[in-house]
Amino acid sequence: MSEDEKPTERRRMVRPPTGGTAAGRGMGTKMKTADTKSMSSQQWIKRQLSDKWSERARAEGWRSRAAFKLLEIDERFRLIRSGSRVIDLGAAPGGWIQVALARGATSVVGVDLLPVEPIPGAILLQADFTHPGVDAQMIELLGGQPDLVLSDMAHNTVGHRQTDHLKIIALIEIAADFAIRTLKPGGHFVSKNFQGGDAGGVLARLRAEFETVKYVKPQSSRKDSAEVFLVALNKR
Repeated sequence: MSEDEKPTERRRMVRPPTGGTAAGRGMGTKMKTADTKSMSSQQWIKRQLSDKWSERARAEGWRSRAAFKLLEIDERFRLIRSGSRVIDLGAAPGGWIQVALARGATSVVGVDLLPVEPIPGAILLQADFTHPGVDAQMIELLGGQPDLVLSDMAHNTVGHRQTDHLKIIALIEIAADFAIRTLKPGGHFVSKNFQGGDAGGVLARLRAEFETVKYVKPQSSRKDSAEVFLVALNKR
């Protein structure tokens, strides 16, 4: 994405987010026990509390600040339409599912290793997405091929740069493979990536399967974060 490109205005009503209150990471009752957490955890919680996007998420009822990342991407590319079928890989705590429902998706399935509090209008699975049969189960629950596959999956870093990089790329490859196999023609795919990560093989495959592939860094991503998103548009 070129730096001078900004999301275009979008004139359509967005319903309030559904499913709980501030249940996102770093929100809710767990904050009250910060004194029992490690120094790094306390610093993370402090940053969440002082972050304007996290504050907005709490005020507006989104489960996490990540909701604004998908809102911004959707404003620009118009990925979600009334009646869309959406699958969210790595769905916890549910912010992207809230956005999909608010934008008009009528069939939404999310999966995560972690439990996700129920969200009215969505089907949530606690499962390992990579296990045999889970992909077919999601398609069955969705009621057909998805119009949009989202992946905000992340792994626990081990501190070894090459190992962490390989794990990042592996998650993108798995998500991209699922999207290519299951999306309707004309469908879209969004996946988390990190700047500096060599995703050349994944990019080549996505460019062969989709009309347009772009890197996007939403304004709501922290400036000091290497996080970017791969957006693949219009599956061939």
